[in-house]
Amino acid sequence: MFVCRAAQSRLVRMSESNSPIPASTLEYYQTLPVAAYRPPRPRYWLHVLLLLGTFFTTLVMGARMQYNFDHNLPALSIIDDSLPYFPANWLFSHPDRLLAGWPFAAAVMLFFLTHEMGHYVCCRLYGIRATLPFFIPVPTPIGTMGAVILIRSRIRSRSALFDVGIAGPLAGFVVAVALLILSLSWAKPAVTVANAGDIQIGLPIIFHLSHRLLGLIVPLNGTAKLPLSRVLLHPVSIAAWVGMYATALNLLPSGQLDGGHIVYALTPRVHRVISWLTVVGLAFIGRFNYGWWVWGALITVMNIFTLRHEQAPHFPELPEDRWGLALVAALILFLSFTISPFQAS
Repeated sequence: MFVCRAAQSRLVRMSESNSPIPASTLEYYQTLPVAAYRPPRPRYWLHVLLLLGTFFTTLVMGARMQYNFDHNLPALSIIDDSLPYFPANWLFSHPDRLLAGWPFAAAVMLFFLTHEMGHYVCCRLYGIRATLPFFIPVPTPIGTMGAVILIRSRIRSRSALFDVGIAGPLAGFVVAVALLILSLSWAKPAVTVANAGDIQIGLPIIFHLSHRLLGLIVPLNGTAKLPLSRVLLHPVSIAAWVGMYATALNLLPSGQLDGGHIVYALTPRVHRVISWLTVVGLAFIGRFNYGWWVWGALITVMNIFTLRHEQAPHFPELPEDRWGLALVAALILFLSFTISPFQAS
C-alpha cells in the first residue's frame, strides 16, 4: 500500500488545525512509503507504425489525386470507373504511379506534424507531460483523419493552457499558407465541366486572397487571371486546403478543441456558454452543408463529458499580451473557415 505525498501533507495540516486524528494514526500514515509516480513509457513503436501507415494511405490517395490532375480531372474526382476508390493493387502493379503521390503525402503529413509538434514543444517548455503525435491512417479521400497528442499531466496555469492551445494552429497555419503559395503556380485551367460524381471543395478566403496575390506577383501565370472555379488545383494545394480545414475546425471556440482552450484561458466563466453557442452556430450553418451537423453532434458529445471539468486554475489571471494573440487566432479562423467545405457538383 502506498500513500501519495499530498495525502500525507493533508494529514499534517489537519493535525495542526486541532483535528481529532489520533496521534498514533497520524504517526502510522507518516511512516508509510511515498509512491513515486512513474509516467507511462513512450510507445515509440506505435508512433512509428501509425506514421508509416498514414504515409502509405496518404501516398495512395495522393497518387490518385495526381492521376486525376494529369488527366484534367478535379483532384478528388471519383468518376473513373476503371480506378478503384483505394487503388492499392493498381498502384502496386505500377510502382511509379505510387511514387507520384509523394508531393501530397509529404505536404499533408508535414502540416499535421507541424500542428501537433507546436502543441508538443509548448508542453515541453511548460513542463507538461505529453505524448508524441499519434497519426491516424484511414482511407478517407485524403488518406488520414489527422493526428493527435495526449496530455498526461495537469495544466497549471491559464497562460500555459492558452499557449499550448494556440501553438498548434499558429504553426500549422504557417505551413498551410506556405504550401498554398508554393502550389498555386502549379495549377492549370480546367478543360472540362465538373461531373456529378466529382467531390467539389469550398475554398476559404485565404485561397482567394493568395490567388489574387499570385496574379499581382506573376501576372503572366496562365491561371492567375482565371477565377478559382475554373482552375484545377494541384494535389499540394489540396493538402493546403486540408490544413486550412483542420485549422478552422480546431479553432472553433468550444469544449476541448484548441479554440475552446483559448477561450477558457481568456475567460473561464463564459467558456461553457460560448461552447454551447458554437454548437448552435454549427446547427444553423448545417442548413447549408450537412457536414456541420456531424461536427456539431461530435462537439455536443464532447461538451457533455468535458465541460464540467476545470481545464486550468482560474488564478493567476491571463497576461494582457495574450489578448493580441487571441485576435490573431480569430483572424486565422476567419481566413481558413468555409461554410461549404464540400459541395455537390
